Amino acid sequence: MPKQVDHRGRREAIARALWRVVEQRGVTHLTMRVVAQEAGISLGQLQHYFASRTAMLSFAMDFASEQTSLRVKQGLKKLGDRPHPRDVLRLTLVEMLPLHADARATSRMSAAYVLEALHDETVHEQACRGLVQGRALVEQLVRQAIADGHIAPDHDPATETNLLLTLTGLTPLIELNVISPQDALTAIDLHLDRLFTGRDRSA
Repeated sequence: MPKQVDHRGRREAIARALWRVVEQRGVTHLTMRVVAQEAGISLGQLQHYFASRTAMLSFAMDFASEQTSLRVKQGLKKLGDRPHPRDVLRLTLVEMLPLHADARATSRMSAAYVLEALHDETVHEQACRGLVQGRALVEQLVRQAIADGHIAPDHDPATETNLLLTLTGLTPLIELNVISPQDALTAIDLHLDRLFTGRDRSA
């Protein structure tokens, strides 16, 4: 009986190798040959799964987004059946920052992807689509929090969403040790406390 090949698993292993290249050496070293070496396979084997650098990068970015979403879902389970919207937003923002190994790898992958998107129309379209979807999810949380009375009704949900997402801009400050991870968490908590002025602290 022929051996079953886990093609999805192989692609994910290549994606993780790509993450390591970006994390350890930077996007300038991101070539198919270097990724193949990092993954411990031949260039020909890698090309069997990805016909181009763009295809490889796009899959790696999609996989990074999936892993971030998975971490958020796992975090939500720990918050209980009916988590407070402030806690959901905090969890979402924190997982976008490079505060632990997995988040750091996906964060650096995202940064590399944005740089690539500036010069590649195909990558640009995919990156933009992903960001639009992610932003829409955050705005949905904000709108629901306003509707449920957790955020004052005079707040504009679109503007508040933009302000929340600007907190992910703390990433380069953390990466370059300009601020500490705790500084970033303090800023997030202060902003959320100001937004959720009527929050029941015992909730």
